[in-house]
Amino acid sequence: MSLFSTGEDRVTVDEAVRYTRGGDARAVLLDVREQREWDAGHAPGAVFAPLSGLAAGAALPDVARERPLVVICRSGQRSQQAAALLAARGAQVVDVKGGMRAWSAAGYPVVDEHGNSGSIA
Repeated sequence: MSLFSTGEDRVTVDEAVRYTRGGDARAVLLDVREQREWDAGHAPGAVFAPLSGLAAGAALPDVARERPLVVICRSGQRSQQAAALLAARGAQVVDVKGGMRAWSAAGYPVVDEHGNSGSIA
């Protein structure tokens, strides 16, 4: 059975939090931005897998394999591409409308690699 609602392919940041951090958090928040963007700031607990690597055939990080995926980027464009690519590989996947911009605007935390307050690059 799918974790995501039937036909759902894009979610809001609030839904992303529910799927990845809620009481029944079974999905992985997968950040598909590039290294410089990830280093500047990302959602706490997100897993890094840049779209450039995925498009080149890179495997998902171990923690993200065989799990539902909520894909996020800066604005929502690359995450749509990544979601389509991962769905073609058989993943159960949705992407976040508005990306990290919407995440930050909604008041959710953004951290750097050390857990300090980060920014959206």
